[in-house]
Amino acid sequence: MAADAFAAGIAAVSPEPLAEAALAALYAHYRELMRWNERLGLIGPGTADEVLVRHYGEALAALPLIPRSARRGVDLGSGAGFPGLVLAAARPALEMTLVEARERKWSFLVTAARKASLPCRCLNVRVASPLPAGLPERIDLVTVRALKLETDVLGALARRLTPEGMMLLWAGERDPELPPELVWQASLPLAGAERRRILQLRPAGMGAIGKNDLVSSSDQEPACP
Repeated sequence: MAADAFAAGIAAVSPEPLAEAALAALYAHYRELMRWNERLGLIGPGTADEVLVRHYGEALAALPLIPRSARRGVDLGSGAGFPGLVLAAARPALEMTLVEARERKWSFLVTAARKASLPCRCLNVRVASPLPAGLPERIDLVTVRALKLETDVLGALARRLTPEGMMLLWAGERDPELPPELVWQASLPLAGAERRRILQLRPAGMGAIGKNDLVSSSDQEPACP
């Protein structure tokens, strides 16, 4: 896919306009993804348009939930770079740590981040409790799209969230079991995916709402420019 067609496709799936530098970084990631995918199977089969909607679109869908004041992020099970590397491109002030346990996929992330000129830290570790070395002590944003975490791991991560921090989980119909350190905040349905959504979780005690009162992103105020 040519750069101009890619940029048009990203514009169609992104909930907010992206800077030229962000588009350039995403296209560099896309080119590496296509090059490595034949060997590693980073993403499933599909047309270029399906890749934009299913992977880039689902990652960028989280942008309205992420305040621009967020500075330290951790993406767990980063794999092909969704959503962590994509969000790092869209929010250049967000220092993102990409965590991947499989060495070959970690190698892809290192290469893709370098080709995209993104200062992401890439850790080749398995996430468990206690948490592995290398993760920030204080975190504004945790993202998890393709990894099932045990409750004790979620609790350990929650204890590192800043008071205004959050955790975003890309999930299906079933609600994950939460530790007492986390509470429900919002649910964002994903376009074109009947049963998939992004769940926004907050540290307990921050005035979060009940699970049965989850709202979609259309009911929230957009992030401040």
